[in-house]
Amino acid sequence: MSFVHLHCHSEYSLLDGAIRVEDLITKAKEFGMPAVALTDHGNLYGAVPFYQAKKNSGVKPIIGCELYVAPGSMTDKNASSGKDTAFHLTVLASDEDGYKNLVKLVTAAHLEGFYYKPRVDKELLARHSKGLIVLSGCLKGEVNSLLLAGNFQGAEQAAAGYREIFGKDNYFVELHDHGMEAQRRTSPDLVRIARSLDLGLVAANDVHFLERSHHEAHDVMICIGTGSMVLDEKRLRYVPELYFKSAQEMRMLFSELPEACDNTLTIAERCHFEMEFGKAKYPAFEPPKGKTRELYLRELCTTGMRARYGDRAETSPELLARLNYELQVIENSGFISYFLIVWDFIDYAKKQGIPVGPGRGSAAGSLVAYVLGITDIDPLHYGLIFERFLNPERISPPDIDVDFCMDRRSEVIEYVRKKYGERAVSQIVTFGTLGAK
Repeated sequence: MSFVHLHCHSEYSLLDGAIRVEDLITKAKEFGMPAVALTDHGNLYGAVPFYQAKKNSGVKPIIGCELYVAPGSMTDKNASSGKDTAFHLTVLASDEDGYKNLVKLVTAAHLEGFYYKPRVDKELLARHSKGLIVLSGCLKGEVNSLLLAGNFQGAEQAAAGYREIFGKDNYFVELHDHGMEAQRRTSPDLVRIARSLDLGLVAANDVHFLERSHHEAHDVMICIGTGSMVLDEKRLRYVPELYFKSAQEMRMLFSELPEACDNTLTIAERCHFEMEFGKAKYPAFEPPKGKTRELYLRELCTTGMRARYGDRAETSPELLARLNYELQVIENSGFISYFLIVWDFIDYAKKQGIPVGPGRGSAAGSLVAYVLGITDIDPLHYGLIFERFLNPERISPPDIDVDFCMDRRSEVIEYVRKKYGERAVSQIVTFGTLGAK
């Protein structure tokens, strides 16, 4: 029998996990594990690289997150305990619904519940519980925290509350053994709670670095993250046992509870979410009544040609040939709505008097972009090449860089949000990873 790691922290959990996702998959394959889960603290930054790293590996990637759960409402930000106002909860996506709900939970945690950490609450968990498999968490989980405070009844009630939210078959009592005294104290009570509430036990290993020998380097990284000195006796320290253990090591640790290891395989078998790549999912532009998108785009380009080139718009073979060529490539590539939407919000900004940049990057090589007013640089005059922007022999999504006045950019974002819908609009985030030198 094998074992599945359900609790790993990657390089994308910055200054907390020190594992490259490719190395994580390689190690799981080396140990003969059928699956491995990534559960970074409070975020899903590593989800896509982690999933992509599984190609041809034979190891199933399980997407998860170690969520922070507020003790009350996630909007309550006046708690006297400050940064300690959150419990840990291990949440895994079992299917597409689960992944979508996990994304919603993490998003709301950052946008609505952030207080020292991105937090959710039980009300939000109940609204987005479908497709999720949940483990009770580490020593900082609610159940463990109550046990450590000597409140067995409260811990049992907390577990019963999570069982009510997620369902008996989707909530597991999580056991750890990293040689810590606190874990030895709580483990017997966790087993009692699981038996009392008819819940499954699951053996988990909190993994922050790949090999035991990496502990010292990880310790230095923790010092960087907390602004502490290595020699400081009172600083945060992680035990050396937080490394990626083999199935044999885990089964030895939990030899008296073999079902806890077996349940890692059960959970892995239930997780079957597949990410889809290479398929554009742009919102559809709605043209005026009685017109197709293709016709409307050509009409806008014809009008724009006259505005840009005057009489040459109808007499220059070079202009007409270039315009028809670009339009044909855009139509064949399926990017008509993309151009119409970009034209739409730039047109809106200009009509509202919001300053718009002249365009930059490869989009400046498109005549269609120029006559639509998306860019203000004549590609023919400067000899710019359309294929650098959109190549018919190597189709990739177009990328148009648009600059709006910083003071009024929010007006354009709000216009797009209202017209095309909340689900069709998102803002991107840039995050960094720590590289050793």
